[in-house]
Amino acid sequence: MNNKIIAIIIILAVAAIALYSSAYIIDETEQVVVTRFGEVIGEAKTDPGLYFKLPVVDIPNFFPKNLQEWDGDPGQIPTLDKTYIWVDTFGRWKIVDPIKFFQTAGNMISALNRLDEIIDPAVRNFVTSYSLIETVRKSNRELIFEFDELKQDEAGKKATKKQYAIEFGRQKITEGIMKQAQPKLSEFGIELVDVEIKRINYVQEVRRSVYDRMIAERKQIAEKFRSEGQGEARKWQGKKERELKRITSGAYKTAQVIKGKADAKVTKTLANAFGMDPEFYSFIKTLEIYNSTFDKESTVVLSTDSEFLKYLKGYKK
Repeated sequence: MNNKIIAIIIILAVAAIALYSSAYIIDETEQVVVTRFGEVIGEAKTDPGLYFKLPVVDIPNFFPKNLQEWDGDPGQIPTLDKTYIWVDTFGRWKIVDPIKFFQTAGNMISALNRLDEIIDPAVRNFVTSYSLIETVRKSNRELIFEFDELKQDEAGKKATKKQYAIEFGRQKITEGIMKQAQPKLSEFGIELVDVEIKRINYVQEVRRSVYDRMIAERKQIAEKFRSEGQGEARKWQGKKERELKRITSGAYKTAQVIKGKADAKVTKTLANAFGMDPEFYSFIKTLEIYNSTFDKESTVVLSTDSEFLKYLKGYKK
């Protein structure tokens, strides 16, 4: 009896292990290719759910079903107008034929290598086939800058804005890259969903000269504004000086008129006062002359008959 129980337990355990090893689950983001001794068995399993296989001999190979990211290697590429630029691209792709993908690429690392080998040359071909402005812009929409770049002729005539004519554009370039790369990727069961240019920049050697040119242009614009401001400041300074001189001259004129009137009034008053006693007036004026002429070190030799000394003749110490 005990041997039968042990045998049943062993059989159940083996059955459970066999059942467990034969079952596998696929979620919404996965798809599976089942192989037996390296050969693909049946169709690919793309719907989520619980599936069964032969234990040990059948092997489920899981592959992602959702969108995958491809990030290209940034590289230096010359444009049609011989401008060297640094181009960085990225893309989105997915596995649409898992059996073909398994038979050709085999795994995700190998698939990314295939994407590099196919997309990078396509990017290079299209960038080198068009000018820089075609790679940067996608339409002829008017550019709006903080300061419009103006170009004047030598005679200083009317300035005109610099215009560009886009015939192909960045969007069509990326579409062309996809069309060129997709047929080659279909051989691996891969669908290229989109390719975009993530970043475009000048190479380091050109970038420095471009920055210097931009700095020089901005300094030129700043100098223009500065000179205009200085001219305006001088104009207002001249107006201020003229107004100041006008006010000063007017005030001086008014002061001189007032002063003249005051002097005339003083002279008239003094004349009236001294006219009442001419002898006293002569005495006062003579004393003023003495005061302005003599000091303690002065020596004057005059005749005693001099009219200048008439008020000193009767002076006694």
